[in-house]
Amino acid sequence: VSSNKEVLSRFYEDVFLRHDMSRIDEYMRDDYIQHNADCPQGRSGFAEFFTTIFRAVPDFRYELIRILADGDRVWVHARTLGTHTGGEWLGVAPSGRRLDFEVVDMFRLRDGRIAEHWDVADTHAFFSQLGRFA
Repeated sequence: VSSNKEVLSRFYEDVFLRHDMSRIDEYMRDDYIQHNADCPQGRSGFAEFFTTIFRAVPDFRYELIRILADGDRVWVHARTLGTHTGGEWLGVAPSGRRLDFEVVDMFRLRDGRIAEHWDVADTHAFFSQLGRFA
């Protein structure tokens, strides 16, 4: 039986480094609850949201800084990196702009799969780097 911390480490490697959604049902419950209003609910909403991001930012990746676990909760501090060279994203045409900002994700797991997610991101840096505002 894997620890919740190990589940999240593998999830980050498969999804956010390899952009592989083929095993997402192993990591995430279908009734997954998302507390980020920009991302649709459920496992399929998550997959759709990140498929769009990976298309717009083909070299998208999270660099893990720290993972902490306490019972069914796991916190991940990561650095988001990539280059906007793919399709239009959030109303911005591909610009070649580099993204480099930090995010903290908090997950609740149930029966070894992700059940719920919250996040805190440096959105000022993100939108400035994307070119939405200076």
